[in-house]
Amino acid sequence: MSRKQLSLREVTVKRLDEIDRYMLLSSDAHAGAPMADYKHYLPREWHDEFDTWLSGVTNPWTDVTDRRNFDSDVRVADMDVEGVTGEVIFPNTIPPFYDILAHLSGVPRTQSEFARRWAGLQAHNRWLADFCSEVPGRRAGIAQILLGDIPAAVEEVRWAKAAGLTGGILLPGVPPNCGLPELYDGEYYEPLWAVCEELEMPVNHHGGSASPPMTEAIESPVIFLLEVTWFSHRALAHLIVSGALEKHPNLQLVFTEQGTSWVPDELARLDYFFHRMRTAIGSQEHVWGKPVTDRLSLSPSEYFARQCNIGASFIRPAEVPLRHAVGLDKIMWGTDYPHKEASTPYTLEALRAAFAGVPHDETAKMLGTNAARIYGFDLDALAPIAQRIGPRIADVDVPLMRGDVPLIAEKCPALAGYGAG
Repeated sequence: MSRKQLSLREVTVKRLDEIDRYMLLSSDAHAGAPMADYKHYLPREWHDEFDTWLSGVTNPWTDVTDRRNFDSDVRVADMDVEGVTGEVIFPNTIPPFYDILAHLSGVPRTQSEFARRWAGLQAHNRWLADFCSEVPGRRAGIAQILLGDIPAAVEEVRWAKAAGLTGGILLPGVPPNCGLPELYDGEYYEPLWAVCEELEMPVNHHGGSASPPMTEAIESPVIFLLEVTWFSHRALAHLIVSGALEKHPNLQLVFTEQGTSWVPDELARLDYFFHRMRTAIGSQEHVWGKPVTDRLSLSPSEYFARQCNIGASFIRPAEVPLRHAVGLDKIMWGTDYPHKEASTPYTLEALRAAFAGVPHDETAKMLGTNAARIYGFDLDALAPIAQRIGPRIADVDVPLMRGDVPLIAEKCPALAGYGAG
């Protein structure tokens, strides 16, 4: 049976009344190799250029050098202490020829720059496949691609599937004026959506990559923080309008580290406009929208219900009451390990803050079985690990009170307001 045919009931290993621990599958973790180690994964013709690049690059992010980023034994030890059975791994790295100045939203603008960046991302993908293989079944790695050469991206998706990167692909953002076709360009991106549906590879859109590049102005990172999720959310409307979700009904799209509370209002807004485009004859919405909506059989909220999911890193307590409006089967909890805002080492406290008092079957979906369904984790194989390390259901049910964690724990947004002091 293929993953897309699995129901939530079929991926549930045991009834909650038969176990006493939750299975935690983090939908948002990050990893990457030490920069020098990528040389081993580059074709030989790139080695001299890599040595030159490495000698001149300056690493602005200390977490990239943290051993938790690449030391498998350290990472597994942390997972066991925190009760995390499995994790979906996004990049956290400076791969070969990475554009430091452009950061997350950098898009190669020349063919030579593209070739360098593409070789670097492929090196990371091959390192990640090896990294995931060190603990079979506990890691779902996400392959990186670039959008400037769709046939090459399609080939890399096929390689990633064969190499066991079950997390799917990381869809780069398309910032304004970056030189790439917008994501609503259905014809340009069609081969990518087709291969991801064919191979059941989730398309992950992580917060951050769709924003305009930051400048050196001190105000620039503030604006980035204030606008980053808005730019990331745009992919939803683009893929609906493009017809990608219509043509590929089994394609699964994941929005990670963008919060959850935006979903109900955004779906209501999109449904309103699409209804006007279809029915308000004589209106400007109808004039502009009818040629597009005539190609679509569903409303935006129906596409979301069928094909979209939320990687809810450090889900905030205020968001949990919205779970039914967002979609209980859509929300996938995450730690954001090993970033500074991660729930580590206060994962149990973050779970208590968000899920104490929530029905256990609903909590189990958000903490594990939803992610298992999307990313193909084998719950039967992982059940013994979860029963050994998972947080006890009774412990998660203890409400977190102000002062229950040190003030430094508030680095994690899920614990804001709970620190002592």
